[in-house]
Amino acid sequence: MASRSRACRCLALVVSLVLLPLGMAMDPIGSYCAGTSFASNRKVVASIKSVATDLAAKGSTGGFATSTAGNGNNVIYGLAQCRGDVSAGDCAACLADAANQILTCNYQSDSRIWYDSCFMRYENTNFVGQTDTDAGVILVNVQSMDNPKAFQKAVGKAVGKATAQAAAAGSSGLGRSKDQYTPFVSIYGLAQCTRDLAPLACAQCLSTAVSRFGQYCGAAQGCQINYSSCRVRYEIYPFFFPLAGAARDTRAAATTDMTKYTKIVVPR
Repeated sequence: MASRSRACRCLALVVSLVLLPLGMAMDPIGSYCAGTSFASNRKVVASIKSVATDLAAKGSTGGFATSTAGNGNNVIYGLAQCRGDVSAGDCAACLADAANQILTCNYQSDSRIWYDSCFMRYENTNFVGQTDTDAGVILVNVQSMDNPKAFQKAVGKAVGKATAQAAAAGSSGLGRSKDQYTPFVSIYGLAQCTRDLAPLACAQCLSTAVSRFGQYCGAAQGCQINYSSCRVRYEIYPFFFPLAGAARDTRAAATTDMTKYTKIVVPR
């Protein structure tokens, strides 16, 4: 697919904000590929494939996994995590797709891929346990709300509740919130950290993400900032599980419609 081939190119900061079409529900929302290509090194390629396969297998059972493969200077480190509210089946399907798609980055030394339901990365340096708010994918709804100041204040309140939950000990790094904005509009917030982070590191990652809202999100109807160690998102419709209103097609309702968002890929 054309959208998938574009997704794994080495992306710089998108200055001209391009709207990307939505493909399949399991399409990635963004990716980042950088560093040296190991495509000609059979041993490293084998290690990358091994890590990706291992992450998909281990992550599908518990929603989170780390993995390593290789020896000496050729060690590959990997991490994968599903969004904490998705089903085991959707988690497994997302990670299986991620394990395949991340290999289309031409086996570069730093490869990351984000989906609505999961995230996967590998690198040739050990990043596990370290907060990473460098490379990221930001999605901004093309529609804005009236009364921007009031809406941004309400977003801050809803997101603040979600991030506090996510950073709390015993939360598994996941927080969700729903706040009434007007009699007819609610704001839904979600925050999540990767499980390798301690609560303080999680809080710091989420704080960095939220601090970017003013720069990128403004008064957009929805916005999400996805880093490698955490993600924060808000919408004016239910997108996390269990879905409010018992949508007929819950997977479709929880999938980001990319035709309604501007995507920004922030390089490391």
